[in-house]
Amino acid sequence: MLRPLTSPPPLTPLPGSWGWLKHTTRLVCQPRLLPLAGLEALTAPGSRYAWRALDDDPQFLWRRQLPLPGWHMLEVRLDHAGASAAVKLYFDTGDGFDEAHSLYLALRAGRVSKRLCYIPPTLRAIRFDPLESTGEFSVEHLRLVWLTPGFAHERLAQRLTNLHPDWLQTPRQQLITSLKRRARERGLAWRELALAQYEATFARTCPSASYRAWLDRHPTPPAVVIAARLAAFDWTPTISILLPTHDTEPAYLTRCLDSVLAQSYPHWQLCIADDASRDPQVMQTLSRYAAADTRIALVQREHNGHICAASNSALELARGEFVALLDHDDELARDALFHVVEALQRQPDAEVLYSDEDKIDERGERFDPHFKPAWNPDLLLGQNYLSHLSVYRTAGVRALGGFRLGLEGSQDHDLALRCTRGLSAERIVHIPQVLYHWRAAGTSTAGAAAAKAYTGVAGLRAVREHLAIEAPAARVEAGRFPNTYRVHWPLPQPAPLVSLLVPTRDRVELLEPCVRALLERTAYPNLELLILDNDSRDPATLDFFTAIAADPRVRVLRWPGPFNYSALNNFGAAQARGTVLGLVNNDIEPMHPEWLTEMVAHACRPEIGCVGAKLYYPNGTIQHAGVVLGVGGVAGHAHKYFSGHQPGYFSRLHLAQNYSAVTAACLVVRREIFTAVGGLDAAHLAVAFNDVDFCLRVRDAGYRNLWTPFAELYHHESVSRGSDDTQAKRARAASEAQYMRRRWGASLFTDPAYHPHLTLTHEDFSLR
Repeated sequence: MLRPLTSPPPLTPLPGSWGWLKHTTRLVCQPRLLPLAGLEALTAPGSRYAWRALDDDPQFLWRRQLPLPGWHMLEVRLDHAGASAAVKLYFDTGDGFDEAHSLYLALRAGRVSKRLCYIPPTLRAIRFDPLESTGEFSVEHLRLVWLTPGFAHERLAQRLTNLHPDWLQTPRQQLITSLKRRARERGLAWRELALAQYEATFARTCPSASYRAWLDRHPTPPAVVIAARLAAFDWTPTISILLPTHDTEPAYLTRCLDSVLAQSYPHWQLCIADDASRDPQVMQTLSRYAAADTRIALVQREHNGHICAASNSALELARGEFVALLDHDDELARDALFHVVEALQRQPDAEVLYSDEDKIDERGERFDPHFKPAWNPDLLLGQNYLSHLSVYRTAGVRALGGFRLGLEGSQDHDLALRCTRGLSAERIVHIPQVLYHWRAAGTSTAGAAAAKAYTGVAGLRAVREHLAIEAPAARVEAGRFPNTYRVHWPLPQPAPLVSLLVPTRDRVELLEPCVRALLERTAYPNLELLILDNDSRDPATLDFFTAIAADPRVRVLRWPGPFNYSALNNFGAAQARGTVLGLVNNDIEPMHPEWLTEMVAHACRPEIGCVGAKLYYPNGTIQHAGVVLGVGGVAGHAHKYFSGHQPGYFSRLHLAQNYSAVTAACLVVRREIFTAVGGLDAAHLAVAFNDVDFCLRVRDAGYRNLWTPFAELYHHESVSRGSDDTQAKRARAASEAQYMRRRWGASLFTDPAYHPHLTLTHEDFSLR
């Protein structure tokens, strides 16, 4: 049953001329829900929720009259106790409920989530599954709203041409015709193809259940397929797996060893160094395995020397060209070494390779996948994101002296920093596959990073000693979350002049707080502020210009004509006196005085191009934390709508890191770089995506773009310019999006700072 409401929820107006029928029962179908399985009603006084899901498959039957055949909009809102949720609708068309006739909908907290669907005339029953896990919830809003075919086709075309890679270049008005033609070519009903591709544009954001479903959609290739690919290799180097052990739980040790024996790539050596285990079962198990396979080398240390000493003992046994690191209770994926060597076929001079990973619990259940970016040197300073599986050229590790004693707990991070120092990005290879299963036992670092607090101390030392060589003036401190770190980069002395460029047109109620906040809440010692006026006429705005121009740091410059954000900033850059430029919207307000110092310190690093800030909506949620290419068809903002206190995807919301692009709502860059790449594109990108295009050109010029969470500002997004709510503005926005797709092509959908298995629909790092 639905949780009681004080009044009926408002009905969404129906499209076209059908609004007068909005109270007809079957056009707006709101069910009564009959619990079928896995549900318990919560009747205690004061209970926040109406229901408890007792297992991971709770089920309601949809009672009351069924909806009419045809196109509908499903609308759902749940109040639930979990961090995320997803619902499913099953449609019985005569053969019972099955996955082939189901609809999955990931929910957004506090909002009505909607999904287009088609109800066949043969519908007999509907089942509603409210969660994919145990937990408490209430159904706040649930209905199916009938749509006219024309309205449904328009919504379908809008989504596919914006988000589906097959249709990004297709004019919206041609989408349905093109879909029908493709469906005929494939022998499919066009609605079947349309809905399948429509569904593909949605993320599945319920973490544990989503990953289980993702694994089902991405099965391990058959052994015969792997064998055929392996037979085509030109080079089959030996991979020596370093395995230090100490009092390992016997069951976990056996699983670890079996995962090595099961490798589809046969050219490996397992180098085991037991660190004086007290449990006799450990050596008994290791000796049995070593006796059974000549590829296993085993040494028992006389005295316990801890992880670094034991790893060095294992390294002494290695005879392979590469070494891979394996913890004694973890497991390798069956094709882990195969994928490593396959990557080496493409990049034979690689020095360092690393893969994605997930966690595995005591029951063998896989969860919490970490889909990592490609080489991201600033992120590596903030955390050991390379982690598992890491593979290094053996000669390089030995030349560095192996594992450093005293870095126990973060020896892998230390090794990654030392082995990647001075390497070009091409020699550090990311393998976008989950090749490693990290055991999440109670006291393991996988189970909880805080379980081994000493790892953070060792990691802090590793980063400090790395930077003592790379950037002696930099300072490092512990980050907000376990095993994360913040680097304070030094400002050049004297501090360079920074020119802040603030385009505006009227709206003094926005501009004045912005300008005064920039001047009064910025500790940076050497700045000028250029107000770039685009035909302001409001007397109050003009009076403010006169008053603020009395500040010697401020100049008001006029640039007449139609609004063109790119041209305005190019004009301002030409007038600027600073060697560093700051592009700042007129609806920005700093949250702390060190924001510009943080950004300029990064921008003055020779290898860094554009620097972006952490921007908040006025309600404290994230507006910008870096730009992810491909999201929404061109680009979107990472972690949008997250709380600023949340860690984000593997703590990335609180770590400085390299992104392909950052927003120009607050962007700092050296003037020489701005000039060298030609500034913003005023000809093709007057309003939208000019910052993304600019950042990509800066990246192509050889610089790394960077986002820092330590420059925090409020952003009242696009308040001054307004939204794209007129036909002309929508046409301009569509034209700019099309230009970006033509200009950058496939690179928009292969962002090295992101991952091919993460969503391009939402901005939350959920699974694709």
